[in-house]
Amino acid sequence: MTNKRELSEQDICTQYILPALVKSGWDVSKQVREQVYFTDGRIYVKGNQTQRGKGKKADYILYYQPNIPIAVIEAKKNIYPVGHGMQQALNYADILDLPVAFSSNGDGFLEHDKSGFSNLIERELSLDNFPTPDQLWQKYKKFKQIETPEAEEIATFDYFFDPKGRQPRYYQQIAINRTVEAIAKGQDRLLLVMATGSGKTYTAFQIIYRLWKNGIKKRVLFLADRQALISQTKRGDFKHFKSKMTVIKKKVIDTAFEIYLVLYQGLVNYDENADAYREFSPDFFDLIIVDECHRGSAAEDSKWREILEYFSSASQIGLTATPKETKDVSNIEYFGGSIYTYSLKQGIDDGFLAPYKVIRVGLNVDLEGYQPEAGKRDKSGDFIEDRVYNRKDFDRILVIDERTKAIAKRVIEFLRETDVYAKTIIFCVDTEHAERMRQAIANEAGDLVRENYKYVMRITGEDKEGKLELDNFINPEERYPVIATTSKLMTTGVDAQTCKLIVLDSNIRSMTEFKQIIGRGTRINEEFGKQFFTIMDFRNVTDLFLDRAFDGDPVMIKEVRENEPFTPENIIGDITEEIIDRETGEKVDFEQNNEISENIKPTIIDGGEITTEKQVKVYIAGVNIAILNERIQYLNDDGDLVTTSLRDYTKQNLLREFSSLDEFLTRWNQADKKSALIAELREQDIILENLQQDVKKDLDLFDVICHIAWDRPPLTRKERAENVRKRDYFTKYGSQVRAVLDALLEKYATDGIENIEELSVLKLEPLKQLGSPGEIVQLFGGKSQYVSALQELKSELYQVVA
Repeated sequence: MTNKRELSEQDICTQYILPALVKSGWDVSKQVREQVYFTDGRIYVKGNQTQRGKGKKADYILYYQPNIPIAVIEAKKNIYPVGHGMQQALNYADILDLPVAFSSNGDGFLEHDKSGFSNLIERELSLDNFPTPDQLWQKYKKFKQIETPEAEEIATFDYFFDPKGRQPRYYQQIAINRTVEAIAKGQDRLLLVMATGSGKTYTAFQIIYRLWKNGIKKRVLFLADRQALISQTKRGDFKHFKSKMTVIKKKVIDTAFEIYLVLYQGLVNYDENADAYREFSPDFFDLIIVDECHRGSAAEDSKWREILEYFSSASQIGLTATPKETKDVSNIEYFGGSIYTYSLKQGIDDGFLAPYKVIRVGLNVDLEGYQPEAGKRDKSGDFIEDRVYNRKDFDRILVIDERTKAIAKRVIEFLRETDVYAKTIIFCVDTEHAERMRQAIANEAGDLVRENYKYVMRITGEDKEGKLELDNFINPEERYPVIATTSKLMTTGVDAQTCKLIVLDSNIRSMTEFKQIIGRGTRINEEFGKQFFTIMDFRNVTDLFLDRAFDGDPVMIKEVRENEPFTPENIIGDITEEIIDRETGEKVDFEQNNEISENIKPTIIDGGEITTEKQVKVYIAGVNIAILNERIQYLNDDGDLVTTSLRDYTKQNLLREFSSLDEFLTRWNQADKKSALIAELREQDIILENLQQDVKKDLDLFDVICHIAWDRPPLTRKERAENVRKRDYFTKYGSQVRAVLDALLEKYATDGIENIEELSVLKLEPLKQLGSPGEIVQLFGGKSQYVSALQELKSELYQVVA
C-alpha cells in the first residue's frame, strides 16, 4: 500500500480531495474546475524580446452554477500540515472575490470563512464533512448581502453561453456578478472602471444579457459618443442580440426594438423642444449603459446629463477606463464609487494587457528652447517675435519645418529597425499638425509610400477619407494604413489590437486623455505578433506616469456646494458642450468631429458666452534640429518605469543570479544542455539575445555573460571554434568522426551553442552531407557515445575564459 506521505500533490487531489467533493454533492462536470489558470502570466519585455511569466493557478475553484464561483481550494502534499496552503488560497480568494477558501493535505480541510455567516473564521473539517454547494451558497449570499428571494433569483440569472467557447475572464466575471447583484439589491447608479483593452463591452454585453433575457430589464439603451464605438459594439460583442437590436440613425426613433445603440449626438438637437430622445417616454428604458462615461456625462450641465436625467427611472451603468474627477466635473458624484476597478497595472501583471517601454527623445529646441536670430523672418516674410519659444509653443504658435522632419525621421528609423509595417499612431497638436506630419512621414518613407499611398494617412474627425480608413487601420488582417497621424479622434474608442508604436508630439496635460492614449496600445494579439508596445515621447508627456493618479483608484475631488452657480469654466472643462466660433458664427461641434484643436482658444465675453479665436501660426524653416539625448525606460517587476540601459539592467540581474564568475562557470559547465540554462535565465528576466547586437553579434552567449557581468574580454564563436581546432583534441578520432566534429564546430560558429545540442542538427547542412542522422551516430558507436563526444566538444569550447 502506498505511503500517503509519498504521494504527489496531484495524487492528493485525485485520491482524497475530489472524492470528498463528490461525496458532499458537488457536480464535478458543472461545479468543479480543477487546475484552473485564471491569469495568463505577465509578459516581460527586454529590448525587442518578450518572455511570459507563469500564470496564477488554483487547484480547485468551486461554482454554485457556471460563472458564479463561491470558493477556492489549495492542495498540498501530505508531508505538510493541513493549513499549509491557506495563505495562497486566501490570496486567490481575494483576487477572485470569493468568501471562502480551503487548504488541504489529503487528511482533511482547513476552512477560512470571511462571509460573516458564523463567528468562527477558521475551522478544520474531516474529508467526510466538506460543505455542500447549498451550504457554501448561503455563505456567499451573506458575503454579498443578497437577502431576499427576489435578489437571489436575479443574482443567479444565467450568462450567455457562447457556442464558440468564449468564457469571461475572472475580472470580467467579478464585474458582471457585482453589477447584477447590485441591481438585484436595488442600486440604480453604478460605475465600472476597467482598463482599456480589458473587455468593457463584452462585460456590458453579459450584464445586459443576464438582465434582459430574464425580463428584469426589457429595454436597454447603449449610449456612446463615437461612431467607431457603436460600429465595433454592433458587429462585435452585441451581435448576439440579432433582430432585437437597432442603431438609432439620423434621429429617427422606432420603438419596436429592445436593445438600442446610439450616439449621444443622435438623440439631441441643441433645441430642447426638438431633442430626439423626448420621442421616447421617460420610462421607456429600464437599463442604460453609458460607454466612455468620463466624457460628457461627468458634467452636470452637459447634454449627456439631460438624457440620463430624462430617463432617471432606468438603472444606469457608467463604463470607463478613466473616470473623470476634477474640481468641476465628477463621475463618482453621479454614478457613485466604482463597484469594481480593474487597473492597467493589474492587467499587465495578469498578462491580459500589453506592457510597454518608453523612448524619450530630447530635441535641442525642446530642451534648450528656440530664440530666433535677429532679423529672422517667417515663410511669409514677416519678422518673428523675438522671444524664447519652447515645446508648448511648437506646432501651436510656432511651426519649425525641420522639427517635424526630425520627428518623422526618428519614427521611420525606429520602424525600419523593428517592423516597417507595425501599426503606429502619431498624436499631434491639431489637425493641421497631423497633416504636416503625414507629409513628413510620406517623404521619409518614400519607398514604402510608393508601394501603397495608404502607408501613412491622416485620420482626423474632419477628414472623410481618413475616417473611412479607420476600420482598416484597426483590422489586424489589413496591412494598410500602417501609420495614422491624428489629433483627438483616436484617443478613445478605437480598438487598435495590433498598435505597436504610439508617438507623442502633442502637449497632453489631461491625465484622462493620457490614459486613454496609452490604452490604444494595451491590447495583446499574439497571433499577429503583438505582445508589447513602445511609446516614443517627444514632449515629456510620459512624466504623467509618475503621477500616482495614473493607475490608482478613482477619487472624487469635485467640491459640491449648495446652489453652486453655473460658470463658463464648467463648459470649457467638458468637451461635449456647444461652443460658437467667433469668426464663422457657427457651432464648433467637437463631439461630431472629435477634434479639439489647440489653436482654437476658448474666450469668455460679456454675458458668459463662449466663443473661440483661432491662433495664427508662424511658419519658419532653416533651423538646425538635432537629437541631444534619448533614453529608454522599461517596466520593472513592480510595474514602475525605470531608466537604465538594457546592458546595465541585464548586468544587475546576472549579478543577482550568480554571486561570482566561478559560480557561473560551475553552473555553465555542469549544465548538460546550455540551452536549458539559457532558458532558466530567461525565466529570471535575463534575455541575452537582445544584447548580442549591442556587444557583438557573433559572440557566444557565454561570452556575452562574462563580458557584461565581469568585464571579461570576449571571443567570437569563430575564434572559439578555431581554438579547439588548434589543440590536439581531434587526433584521437578517425577521419569520419573528425569530419562530423569539424562540421559541428562550423555549425556552432555560424549559429551558436543551442543549435548543435539537439540531434536534429544532423539533418542540417553541412552535417547531412556526411550521412543520415542514424549513420552519423553509428560512426561514434551509438547514441550515448555521440552524446559523450558532443559533451567533450562543448567542454573544449569553454575550456578557458579568454
